[in-house]
Amino acid sequence: MRDGGRPIRTGIIGFGTGGRVFHGPLLAADPRFEVSAVVTADPGRRAQAAKDHPGAAVLRSAEELFAEAGRLDLVVVTTPPDSHDDLASAALARGLAVVVDKPFTVRAEQGRELIAEAERLGLLLTVFHNRRYDGDFRTVRWLVAGGSLGEVRTFESRFEWCKPDEPKAWKAQALPADGGGMLFDLGPHLLDQALRLFGPVGSVHAELTRYRPGPGGDDEAFVSLVHESGVRSHLAMSSLAPLERPRFTIAGSAAGFVKWGLDCQEQQLAAGLGPGDAAYGREPEERWGRLGGRDGQTPVPTEPGGYPDFYDELAVALNGGGAPPVAAGDALAVIELIEHIYATTDIRRGH
Repeated sequence: MRDGGRPIRTGIIGFGTGGRVFHGPLLAADPRFEVSAVVTADPGRRAQAAKDHPGAAVLRSAEELFAEAGRLDLVVVTTPPDSHDDLASAALARGLAVVVDKPFTVRAEQGRELIAEAERLGLLLTVFHNRRYDGDFRTVRWLVAGGSLGEVRTFESRFEWCKPDEPKAWKAQALPADGGGMLFDLGPHLLDQALRLFGPVGSVHAELTRYRPGPGGDDEAFVSLVHESGVRSHLAMSSLAPLERPRFTIAGSAAGFVKWGLDCQEQQLAAGLGPGDAAYGREPEERWGRLGGRDGQTPVPTEPGGYPDFYDELAVALNGGGAPPVAAGDALAVIELIEHIYATTDIRRGH
């Protein structure tokens, strides 16, 4: 618990897509937070950070930030995955609450140690599983919980796009041991959503493929989960998908549901549309999913997306009034699944 009379002084480590597009705008839009420091060594990003957050100190290294840890309450770690463990551990050691981008850690043991350390120190540790707050996923949760589908039999979920030339060098070259590959990049979103909907997993089958030449992680991953509830989840992720396929396809005993297209919030934030805008998080009718069967389908309005809710829940938790927005143990369960898949599945070479 902290003094709720002043803003939560926050340092952002990393100012790529995570820091610039997601965390920075969401924190700036919530008066309970103050972006007090941004860490980035890149000159262009330093200039952008100074423009976006004129009241923040723009620092070149995490060491500089930790040297001034007494002036902060919270650190957001939004850097490549293999640095998450060390940076989160250093922040906790200095008495700071921590938000870690997905994937939580590269190895499950690292996640377990971070959780134990946060509990020992009485500090908040959470993971930015923002796709829980996607409007389309909220719509799916509502349909499943409300019984519109009957008993769900199969759940298909996809994150697929086509990026033949990966713009981020670390993503193009990183191996799974360093958090590289589609399963580490997009898998945490899809796995977390499936676990939230249908609970623990009884068995797992996976297929991992690399198409690009040279060393690196999987360009495409398919994961089939059989949940203890009996539902089967089919999860597909690719950076080289030639055609768009539905984001969600669900088959139930009473009806099915299909939804195309990704949640709109990332695109809106990248374009400068803030959470305070009336259009934020809202999809037009032509993008709504459809519920029904062979005898007919009806459009289902997409629930508004709510990435700001993550920081709303975090502010409440830090001020002593609730649980963190994402339990670190939930994020650890995802890493344990990913670790199991890589330990039992070879990455094959595709054509």
